[in-house]
Amino acid sequence: MSSPASSYDLVVIGAGPGGYVCAFRASQLGLKVALIEKRSTLGGTCLNVGCIPSKALLHSSEHVAFAQKHAAAHGLKLGSVEVDLPTMLKRKDEVVAKNTGGLTLLAKARKVTVLTGEASFTSATTVAVKGEKGVTEVTAKNIVIATGSAPVELPFMKFDGKTVVSSDHAIAFTEVPKKLVVVGGGVIGVELGSVWSRLGADVTVVEFLPKIIATYDDDIVRNFTRLMQKQGLKIEVGAKVTGYANGVLTAERGTEKLSFPADKVLVAVGRRPYTDNLGLDKAGVELDEKKRVKVDHHLRTSAKNIWAIGDVVAGPMLAHKAEEDGAAVAEWIAGKAGHINWDLVPGIVYTHPEVASVGLGEDQAKAQGIAINIGKFNFAANGRAIAADATDGYVKIIADAKTDKILGAQILGANAGELISEIVTHMEYGGSAEDLGRTIHAHPTMSEAIKEAGLAVSNSAIHGM
Repeated sequence: MSSPASSYDLVVIGAGPGGYVCAFRASQLGLKVALIEKRSTLGGTCLNVGCIPSKALLHSSEHVAFAQKHAAAHGLKLGSVEVDLPTMLKRKDEVVAKNTGGLTLLAKARKVTVLTGEASFTSATTVAVKGEKGVTEVTAKNIVIATGSAPVELPFMKFDGKTVVSSDHAIAFTEVPKKLVVVGGGVIGVELGSVWSRLGADVTVVEFLPKIIATYDDDIVRNFTRLMQKQGLKIEVGAKVTGYANGVLTAERGTEKLSFPADKVLVAVGRRPYTDNLGLDKAGVELDEKKRVKVDHHLRTSAKNIWAIGDVVAGPMLAHKAEEDGAAVAEWIAGKAGHINWDLVPGIVYTHPEVASVGLGEDQAKAQGIAINIGKFNFAANGRAIAADATDGYVKIIADAKTDKILGAQILGANAGELISEIVTHMEYGGSAEDLGRTIHAHPTMSEAIKEAGLAVSNSAIHGM
């Protein structure tokens, strides 16, 4: 049975990072808001089965690697180090619960109505929510689609949740696989591959493209690949997967036939926008050829009162991008001046060491015929990095050769994901490499490598060779 419709200024479908930020910001601006989520907890893929639990496992596995391989050099005699996987997974779940529970409290504090169930449009202004107790209808002046994305399946290797798995399953293995093959050398593949490798699995990453983490510059990828191999990951590039049967994954590299024994296969070949079963046709919302929601530069769909954000629209499928989308849309709906700079969305690979980027890479700039100057600084020449045993990698700044304006940056090294934010800020305000190099940085810090790389653009690095 349907209950009478409730009316709102804004209804947001999906409570992931984009959706809940949009709802919370709209409520701050005085709008009456409802937030619909099919899961029993808020946070979407990111908090429940993505960003947060994977980072918890990455952190725990880094401790394991340190205890097993590096503690002795620091004067720590630990004896035998064993992995207690159930306790590790329990901690991961506790981290997730703390984050999702925090969102529930924030929703109450913001006076956002949370509705649990599957949402589908019945018209451009009405959404039906199918929950455990039946169907509830809500109407709204504005509706935001924030339904996120789902892992892509290979048509000849469907997920079974046991042997052929997605990232959702790979954060919850009940035992360490003996042989894990990861299909796909993107961010998710190398992150989860590194987790299970540190915990004792024999891990092989099989990538179709000529290199892993393919959006990064060749020199960054080459050094990153070397470091991953040094840690134990086997990496096969230029290989097309053909199937999996009888505990063996098969692939081809040109005329070469490849085979990889595997008791688990993690398929991490990308994600697809989740636009299924939403009744978008009833709302007059159009999709593009990749099943993404079509939007204008203000993220408005073909239906003037319906908006779409995050993974369901074109652009990088990143939680922080979705958050910025959500905040901006809430502000536009409320008549405010929302702001997003899609050119400055940082990307991060949370391995150890991390990889981070923003803006144009060196390879991309050269391909576009842009005259550039490059500044590099190695962490091996950074005092704090030496003290912290974190000398792998470097900072690379790409600057316009005529104006010295920073066009982009890539970092390979410990805490790269934290360090990149400084460069994003300089770029947001039109900063030059000289501006970056003349900004005072505390000593000793890893961030001094950022300053030195900025100076290196003009061959002025103080501690560089």
